[in-house]
Amino acid sequence: MKVFKFGGASVKDAQSVKNVALVLETQGFQNCLLVVSAMGKTTNALEKVVEAFFAKEDYQTEIEKVKRTHLEICQDLFAENHIVYADISTFFIEVESFLKRTKSPNYNFVYDQVVSCGEMVSSKILSAYLNEIQFENTWCDAREFIKTDSNYREANINWEETEEKMSALNQHQCYVTQGFIGSDDNNFTVTLGREGSDYSAAIFAYCLNAETMTIWKDVPGVMTADPRKFENVSLLTHISYEDAIEMAYYGASVIHPKTLQPLKQKNIPFYVKSFLDPKSSGTKVGASEKRSQQESFILKENQHLMRIATRDFSFIAEEHLSQIFAHLAKYKIKISLMQNSAISLDLCLEDMYGKIEDLKQELQKEFNTEIIKNVSLYTIRNANLEQLNKFYQNKKILLEQISQKTIQVITN
Repeated sequence: MKVFKFGGASVKDAQSVKNVALVLETQGFQNCLLVVSAMGKTTNALEKVVEAFFAKEDYQTEIEKVKRTHLEICQDLFAENHIVYADISTFFIEVESFLKRTKSPNYNFVYDQVVSCGEMVSSKILSAYLNEIQFENTWCDAREFIKTDSNYREANINWEETEEKMSALNQHQCYVTQGFIGSDDNNFTVTLGREGSDYSAAIFAYCLNAETMTIWKDVPGVMTADPRKFENVSLLTHISYEDAIEMAYYGASVIHPKTLQPLKQKNIPFYVKSFLDPKSSGTKVGASEKRSQQESFILKENQHLMRIATRDFSFIAEEHLSQIFAHLAKYKIKISLMQNSAISLDLCLEDMYGKIEDLKQELQKEFNTEIIKNVSLYTIRNANLEQLNKFYQNKKILLEQISQKTIQVITN
């Protein structure tokens, strides 16, 4: 079986849904499973619903906007009496019903129950359209197969139970399902973290012993840098799992960090291709590929540089580090880079849930703490040391770290 993942940009409107069918024509629509993200900016729109709910504001208007957008997309794909309209309406009714009856103060729990609606609706529309044009498939609910703990918004996979559930899927059929979501022991919806649809595809590929996995993007493949941010970029046609894991760790947005480990464990070839040019080769990631020696640039924006120092000028010791890391885990703030001296610790942090000020207040009880917000972290792999001066021009360097041929620089 082959696993294909289509992200939000690839199903953002009716024409994009039709284009998925064109992509499948080039690949062959047999024995495959499609993992689909929410359409376009739907996740952001549903996040506004959750924010309005907790602010005790009008969330129903926001739900209606999202519903109307999807129904308008359907009008360009289906006849007026198609069952998909009722299916979509049911998903949004369930969201409203949940919000009316829930008493939960847990933001993350409510978030997962609401935001997951985006994937349910997009996958239902794509599945119905493919069946309409004779690409026969079965729509399935990923929550029945991907089982997790109750760590809402970033759940951990119960691999044994997930593999057992997926053994029920027929490898000789075609399926359309959702990315980003699973369910816990109480059958509540959980999400796997932002951009988690890639990870979902890898979970299905691993459990189904897939022949290949392909992620369809609006770029030609894995590039030496983001073409929207850098000039003179080129395509990396073949890279090793190790290269891909390292690039994902440093923040390459084209690959989700958790995606690669399940694929590497079973040596499942992994492709990144363009849904705008599906016949092009894209990038192949595999065990047999050599480590890349090409210089590549990775940019992580919206980072925060935090400097933590002891108040009595004593050394930053193990007990201090354990305290700091415990607070970071509590607020789900991730470290992108770390550098320490005798009496201070510099951390470049990614604050996905808006908790950086809470962290600062917590740490200031025992440490002197400073933050520079909204900095950028550049990582240069296989750096050409002779040409670095050009890169450093017109940049204010806040911190620099060099390890072999990898250079990391924080600027603002």
